[in-house]
Amino acid sequence: MAGYAGSRASRPHRAAGANVEFVRHLARFALIAGGTPAIPDKKMILKIVQTGDPVLRRTGRQLTPQEIKSASIQQLIESMRDTMRDAPGVGLAAPQIGESIQLAVIEDRADYIKDVAADQLKARQRGAIDFHVIINPKLSFLDDSTAEFFEGCLSVEGFGAVVRRALNVRVDCLNERAEPITIDAHGWYARILQHEIDHLNGTLYIDRMNTRTFSTNENLLQHG
Repeated sequence: MAGYAGSRASRPHRAAGANVEFVRHLARFALIAGGTPAIPDKKMILKIVQTGDPVLRRTGRQLTPQEIKSASIQQLIESMRDTMRDAPGVGLAAPQIGESIQLAVIEDRADYIKDVAADQLKARQRGAIDFHVIINPKLSFLDDSTAEFFEGCLSVEGFGAVVRRALNVRVDCLNERAEPITIDAHGWYARILQHEIDHLNGTLYIDRMNTRTFSTNENLLQHG
């Protein structure tokens, strides 16, 4: 899911020299889109649904435990995982693959962050996150703390902007076995969850962005 360039939590301007990293990692904040795979047990890289497609503006339907355990949803989860990894991304929501349901997959792999500077990881409170699934999530904020960082999205391909997000959140949801789980997340993980859950409710990061920071990746690299 996550791409970024410089914190604005304590300064009004982007951090100097951070935009190259933003362009390099922007795709990793984004979610992918396409259609349900037609051939079981084979990887299917799904097509990206871009902003303007009505499915991205709908509130996804909740899934029943029976649906979650079904072969079709289990196969969808596998295909979403494969597509997210192929992007590469750190999250993928079902509306981005054309499915208006309350389901997302998340994973921030160690190899995604191995070349990120230690001070950048510390500023974002970012670390590796194992693959997992959230279904029918309910988001709550644990406190009032927030931070601003750049976000990007493969459904708004080629652009990025600064978005203010909560730093500490709780998510109550079901996992891929239809078991109830509670996730307490902080820093970058909290940002990923908020970005993905927004997708499940018809919201894109451009609805929350600081509009004056909205830019193409190329311009961020050249002028940022």
